[in-house]
Amino acid sequence: MFKLYVIGFGYKPFTQEIRDIIYSADFILASERLFDFFEGLEEYSRAKDSLKVINNVDQTFDFIKSQTSNPESKIVLLASGDPLFYGIGRRAIKELGKEVVEIFPDLSSIQVAFAKIKESWDDAFLMSLHGGPDPLKRRKMQYDITDIPLLLQKHYKIAILTDKQNNPTKIAQALLDFPSLPKHSKDAVRMYVCEKLGYPDEKITEGLTSEIAKREYSHPNLVIILNNSLINKDIQLCNANISFGLSEDDIMHTNSLITKDEIRAITLHKLMLINKGVFWDVGAGSGSISVEAAKLCPKLKIYAIEKDSVQVENIERNKEKFRLQDINVISADAPSNLEGLPLPNRVFIGGSGGRLEEILKFISEKKVEIIVINATTIETLNKALLILERLGYSIDVSQINVSRMRNIGNSNYFSALNPVFIIRGRKVY
Repeated sequence: MFKLYVIGFGYKPFTQEIRDIIYSADFILASERLFDFFEGLEEYSRAKDSLKVINNVDQTFDFIKSQTSNPESKIVLLASGDPLFYGIGRRAIKELGKEVVEIFPDLSSIQVAFAKIKESWDDAFLMSLHGGPDPLKRRKMQYDITDIPLLLQKHYKIAILTDKQNNPTKIAQALLDFPSLPKHSKDAVRMYVCEKLGYPDEKITEGLTSEIAKREYSHPNLVIILNNSLINKDIQLCNANISFGLSEDDIMHTNSLITKDEIRAITLHKLMLINKGVFWDVGAGSGSISVEAAKLCPKLKIYAIEKDSVQVENIERNKEKFRLQDINVISADAPSNLEGLPLPNRVFIGGSGGRLEEILKFISEKKVEIIVINATTIETLNKALLILERLGYSIDVSQINVSRMRNIGNSNYFSALNPVFIIRGRKVY
């Protein structure tokens, strides 16, 4: 049976089992960087005739697949460190299947880096900014450099796999440029740049963000960031333990323009949010729906669309207050500025600016399964019902009347809030 052996190396000597696999392989594939490293090992002299250098990952797998017709063929693919830690091992399994691929991991660069700086890594947040060498085929990362300041307010220890574009200098500068990161936190943040780990000329640089930002670093490298203002403290982030149930007072807003607590709870229930996907909050106002959605579903990618500059500022402040890096704030009018956003699974419309029909038509073209609209007037209710029915959505409506107990002197009474219509359109595609 054809076999692909993905062998990580760079930090520990090969075992005899791995040496036997390398010596008996028909081909040993490596990038130019890994070839240069392998050339310095004692195994090179015996294995050099089987070595084939391919720098392009797509071409590498094209070559591997061209050999699969020979059931006796054995190919070794050299990888850096642990192939299954943001490495090529994942793609190998996806392309060829688990029954064909064998993985032999070395230490990961993250493990080595933390050992070098003598810090534990079981409590670190690990992320990759390594998008690949080809600018036209860069991988889409879960986070980018602009997310790091917010992540650092939530996680006091972060390790980052870098590349030439997302390098230590840019990471340090992103921390320095973040306006709401308090100055004392910036001073308390220390960075470690670990260059060329495993090479004879490996180097560890430690410094404040301002010091790291002034230098350039050899590739490959990775970055570890420590926020010493949080380490060894009982970290109590703002409402960190509350995943659902924030009050109006918790969320920054202006002139009482906020979806009230009880209405927000029912709205989120009607949205039937999914754990992972895309959610549009159109006419987001202060962002209260986005904030609660983000806390309920941390893997949900949220786009809060709002045209009012004061409200946009409120959303930004709430995003920072609750450390919610997955809320993307779009300062724009809808629907003209929605084109190009990732396609949503759910949409909430809190405000339409008189363009409800245009917005709903635009959203329906994106094949959205659930749309929820909050309306305070009968006119908006009727309009929403007509448009959703015309667009082929099944509809349910709830009228929510909320009264809150208030105190006057020694007595209590109930004061009614304005009623709200919660309209839900559902469609199966």
